Amino acid sequence: PMAQPAAPYELQKPRIDPNQMPSPNTVHMHDQKTHAEQHYSTGLKTNVPLACTKFTAIDEGNSNPRFVRLTMYNIPNSEELLKASYLPLGMVVQPLADLDSTEEPVKVIDFGDEGPIRCLRCKTYINPHMSFINGGKSFVCNMCSHENPVPDDYFCNLDMAGRRLDCEMRPELSKGTVEFVATKDFIMRKPTPTSFVFAIDVTWGAVQSGMVAQAAAAIKDAIFGGVGLPPGAKVGIITFDRSAHFYSLLPTLDQAQMMVVPDIQDVFVPINDGFVVDPYESQVIIEGLLDGLPTMFANNRTAEPVLGAVVQATHDALRSRGGKLVVFQSALPTFGPGSLKQRDDVKLHNTDKERTLFEPQDSFYHDWAVKFVEEGICCSLYLFPSAYMDAATLCQLPTVTGGETYMYPRFDSTRDGRRFAADLRADVQRTYGGSGVLRIRTSDGLRVEDHYGNLYMRNHVDVELAGVTSDSAIGAAFQYDGKLDEKQDVFFQVALLYTTSDGQRRIRVHNLAIPCTTLIGNMFRHSEVDTSMNLISKMAVAEALTTPLKDVREKLTDRCVQVLTAYRRNCASGSSPGQLILPEQYKLSPIYTLALLKSPAIRGGADVPIDQRIYHMCLLRQLSVRQTLDYFYPRVIPLHTLAEHEGVASGETGDAVLPDFVRASYTVLDPAGAYLLSSCGALTLWVGRQASPEFVQEAFGASSIDQIDATAMSLPQVDTVLNQKIHTIAKQLVPARADFVSVQIVRQGMDQAEVLFASKLVEDRNNDNMTYVDFVCAVHRQIQVEVRPKGPVEPKWSYN
Repeated sequence: PMAQPAAPYELQKPRIDPNQMPSPNTVHMHDQKTHAEQHYSTGLKTNVPLACTKFTAIDEGNSNPRFVRLTMYNIPNSEELLKASYLPLGMVVQPLADLDSTEEPVKVIDFGDEGPIRCLRCKTYINPHMSFINGGKSFVCNMCSHENPVPDDYFCNLDMAGRRLDCEMRPELSKGTVEFVATKDFIMRKPTPTSFVFAIDVTWGAVQSGMVAQAAAAIKDAIFGGVGLPPGAKVGIITFDRSAHFYSLLPTLDQAQMMVVPDIQDVFVPINDGFVVDPYESQVIIEGLLDGLPTMFANNRTAEPVLGAVVQATHDALRSRGGKLVVFQSALPTFGPGSLKQRDDVKLHNTDKERTLFEPQDSFYHDWAVKFVEEGICCSLYLFPSAYMDAATLCQLPTVTGGETYMYPRFDSTRDGRRFAADLRADVQRTYGGSGVLRIRTSDGLRVEDHYGNLYMRNHVDVELAGVTSDSAIGAAFQYDGKLDEKQDVFFQVALLYTTSDGQRRIRVHNLAIPCTTLIGNMFRHSEVDTSMNLISKMAVAEALTTPLKDVREKLTDRCVQVLTAYRRNCASGSSPGQLILPEQYKLSPIYTLALLKSPAIRGGADVPIDQRIYHMCLLRQLSVRQTLDYFYPRVIPLHTLAEHEGVASGETGDAVLPDFVRASYTVLDPAGAYLLSSCGALTLWVGRQASPEFVQEAFGASSIDQIDATAMSLPQVDTVLNQKIHTIAKQLVPARADFVSVQIVRQGMDQAEVLFASKLVEDRNNDNMTYVDFVCAVHRQIQVEVRPKGPVEPKWSYN
């Protein structure tokens, strides 16, 4: 019989070679090569280095992309043009991001009692994109075009081109990012250095799991190890079970004095002086207390941690000064203020009603979080669940106050201890600001439609951040109010008013001027898929609170199809229908979309514990663009084929040349090889069943693969070149955890942990979803249905 002719929208067999699929590894390597040789000038306005690229930026009037990233660097002049492309229009702001050591620090400018010059109409701060007229006596606002008088003491003559003669000497007129000293108008209460309060759950479960001992050691290291806390910081310690215990840490004491408040319905801090202290003056007292905690509570049989009371007491203690509460919690708080009920119901998992479990049980923690914001108190939450903890309710604390959530399910000191210690050290030692208020201003014709991230909004324009760190990332989606003038740049200004960790009130200002376009091709050519996917994932999490996950997944897939269809229609309409055409800047959209669909935050299946789901939603809400890249696509490094120059730390930078990464797929792993996988700061070393005895001996100091200790959670130290190289590569992959590198060793076909390892290989069929190749084929089929002349409607594909 004759073969049936293939339908025009079906991909031709043979099956696609997976190696032909666009790979993040190749894209990132190419971008790194582009920016390795020369510095990036922000004056270019476009062709911004990718978030994972190592680069040096020179600020020439536009903000460094480390601080602000847009989803596209050619802004459409109208809403119709944006809608035709289906591309998201927005930004992700990291206002206190760390600069590279090769870049100039942000300049601080003091305008005295008058404060920085601003537009009288829209309050935009003076910046390099404002123009001066009338011989320098007036300036025109770049946002609203209002003409403002120049104060007499700020006057300067103009050159022939209309530029001020002093503009290169004034950072506010030449740099995209500056920081102004805030005047009295911006100071609500006396700014003070940051106070860190560590609150440790010491109930029976927390003690037995080893969490209490590990937390005490990690706090000690975070305060006194590495670079230490920011200058001037103060420290307080609380422990709690069914009652709350406070400690006087005055340096004049012989040892810490413990005071117990058993009446937790009316909790207060029973210490006037000595609850928060200078950690160096009281170092002996603090270290003595932390060293003694595990023994002090070793026989504690109480099982109900009173978190609500601790929150109330910390609010009371830090009311006039602000600060940061770091909570270590091991169980559902079922006693005292803010007590919660066990409400997890497996029958709801993977149904439309599952989202009722994503909402808080009641408003207690949200209400107290809002009170925290009013006082400039931020909260970070470290959860150690052995059973359901209702993360959806507890996570209101970090989500509203600008903090972060960390989770270590079924905590095991050997397996998780080093990662926990590294997380805590990075959390409290990084750049920190308190009592922040952030506002984004845009050119007339655009406005911010929604903000995303860990933040609180009392009105629709001011983003309140009780705490803001160098990793804090805020997403913003823009909406049109009118048409933009394509002959002019589109302007953005992000201003963050905050208190530095050493107690100074500042206003950090980031400025961008971006070209405007009437061509859809320019929008695609200058789009930024990394920032777009970060913003889309933040939007998806926000949507999941009100929409069934099945619909959220379908919408994500539809968006991927719509963007690629729009490109096909508008930019590649002449190509053959059987060909899959992907825009160069957006070709990673399918793999990132698939990764998001496979994330525990979004994916289908009834096997995702609800707290895990909530934790991953929190992660997506708080991750920066750089961090989401690690989250979406793990880096997989072959270790068995290292060239002589690879894995050797250079004398100048300490960085090593890394070998080319391989695809995140089990099919490319050589059973005779070994690979290091890095995902979200966690490392896994996979050893193939047929790895050579020489490799096993040199890498692990073991005579055979059976002799490798897969429970150690660290790389053995062996006096060989190969072992040194593996250690160097591991440290380079997780620089923030370099002192605490923990590695899960997985032997092919031997260790249970291989299941988790395989689930991270995003190109394979796993996590209730298809392979990368199959997903691209499905997307391609759908594109062809969309662009085909309309006939009978195809059934919509889905894999929910």
